[in-house]
Amino acid sequence: MPTDLRYPIGTYTVPEADASTYARLIDEIERLPDEFRAALDGLTDAQLDTPYRDGGWTVRQVAHHVPDSHMNAFVRFKLALTEDTPRIKPYEESRWADLADARLPIAPSLALLDALHVRWVAILRAMSPADFERSYDHPENGVTSLRSALGLYAWHGKHHTAHVRGLRERNGW
Repeated sequence: MPTDLRYPIGTYTVPEADASTYARLIDEIERLPDEFRAALDGLTDAQLDTPYRDGGWTVRQVAHHVPDSHMNAFVRFKLALTEDTPRIKPYEESRWADLADARLPIAPSLALLDALHVRWVAILRAMSPADFERSYDHPENGVTSLRSALGLYAWHGKHHTAHVRGLRERNGW
């Protein structure tokens, strides 16, 4: 069991710049909707409304956060592929997690994640090695290459899936 429940798979590191790494990370992004759905499968409303750790979001909030985050990533990739180092707009994740849609049933967000990843993976598989070196400018984090963003969002999906799986394991669900 991880000692830091915030990072059940460890913290993010930037991936290598090579075709086999890109292919592996794209495969991980492609599998994420099914893996995330499996981690959430069968949870009751009470379980969905349980924080995955003390002081953390509820599982329901996490279920809505992942598509929110990946939707932003999808737009960032499209901007970086069509503009020269565009300045992107960050968003307040914690405030998004408090909006009314984060209290809905999780099915609409899982459907959104499915559709979004189909489109995103189509773009990712069409990218050249040079495309992965294109970048966007994040006002807080600076210039980010699409290589780094690819690794970040592959990690992000596994990270939150591990939050749900870890809670289920700890609680015997």
